[in-house]
Amino acid sequence: MRVDDFDFELPPERIALRPARPRDAARLLVVRPNGEPVLDDRGVRDLPMLLEPGDALVFNDTRVIPAQLEGTRTRGEAVARIGATLHLRAGDDRWWAFVRPAKKLVVGDRVQFGGEGKACLLGTLDATVAEKRDTGEILFVFDLSGPMLDEAIAAVGHIPLPPYIAAKRGEDEQDRQDYQTIFAEKDGAVAAPTAGLHFTDELLAALDARGIERHRVTLHVGAGTFLPVKADDTDEHRMHAEWGEVSAETVAALRAVRARGNKVVAIGTTSLRILESAAQGEEGLAPFAGETSIFITPGYRFRAIDALMTNFHLPRSTLFMLVSALSGLDTMRAAYAHAIATGYRFYSYGDGSLLFPKDPA
Repeated sequence: MRVDDFDFELPPERIALRPARPRDAARLLVVRPNGEPVLDDRGVRDLPMLLEPGDALVFNDTRVIPAQLEGTRTRGEAVARIGATLHLRAGDDRWWAFVRPAKKLVVGDRVQFGGEGKACLLGTLDATVAEKRDTGEILFVFDLSGPMLDEAIAAVGHIPLPPYIAAKRGEDEQDRQDYQTIFAEKDGAVAAPTAGLHFTDELLAALDARGIERHRVTLHVGAGTFLPVKADDTDEHRMHAEWGEVSAETVAALRAVRARGNKVVAIGTTSLRILESAAQGEEGLAPFAGETSIFITPGYRFRAIDALMTNFHLPRSTLFMLVSALSGLDTMRAAYAHAIATGYRFYSYGDGSLLFPKDPA
């Protein structure tokens, strides 16, 4: 399909720079392509009553790390400033990163991160450029490894706010709390699974009282989620790989949910993508651990989920393509036009939507 098919105009004032407070005070647009009404303006706190007892929510338990690093490359007397966003761990001591400007680095260069304005080497992190791809991605091999490397990244790094927020304000200490879900447990993401940001202990209690199950998967969201689609046709776009896992315990629970006729509701496109990655074999949903670069566009047949709760996404983005695959492109165009006209807040810190499929599995 043409990428232009997924374009729309979004007024800048619709982009949320801070989350709703409390988190579950956000609005929720319910989209039922086969229902009446198709579009229903609700709130996140209405979620328990929008589902049936026995339905199951699936959350991503990844934890965002401060993966935005600023550093200097020294080559003889020549010094250059660079910025790096870690996006995929490749070993105990190495990460792939998007770098700006990548042209400043060649294989073998040494980079020191976190040394700005410091008179000594305490609180710095050194790395060597081990590989450079044509796309500009850089493989850094750090001087530290394992937990020591994790601690150093946490000390020198910054939360990688989405570019549409970072362009309007800097990261602050509040973002270290706001840009993390209450399910965050496993370090590795460089972007938050933002649908999960809406949940509070009070909302979880209401879901429990309604008899809604909760299960967890892991997808370490990469910075590639923010990259624009530069191709003219969706067939020409290539997704960046992300690591994820679906446990045998979660698989058994979700199979039981569907076997009794209840719905599996993915909380966020990240949960959806790892579940669908784990459902590609003949047996359907199965345990999975590894990298996935699944790319979902209209025409895709969903195998693992029955509904999706997600935020509002960028025009021409892979995520708007995904929601269009689930609920239909025409329906999602109408839903987004309604959301813009009625003041919904967009993107990572914005409002949510609950989407049902156009063609139920």
